[in-house]
Amino acid sequence: MANIKSAKKRIDVIKTKTAINKRRKTEIKTYINKFNVALENNDIDTAKELIRAIERKLDKAAARGTVDKKAASRKVSRLAKRLNNAI
Repeated sequence: MANIKSAKKRIDVIKTKTAINKRRKTEIKTYINKFNVALENNDIDTAKELIRAIERKLDKAAARGTVDKKAASRKVSRLAKRLNNAI
């Protein structure tokens, strides 16, 4: 455990940021799961709406440093490819 006051503050900041990042990643995963279910049920309209939301959320997460920029781009690309194959 840290003894220095600034180190204790940093621990609190890290806990807060970790919780925020975890919440963002979980939300993205939830949207991806909904997208997968929509594709399985051949609900193309819902899948199109979800992929737009996923792309927005991944771009924001990449801009804030939660997800790597290239990883976000790769995920969007793979989802778009799956959607195009389903159509």
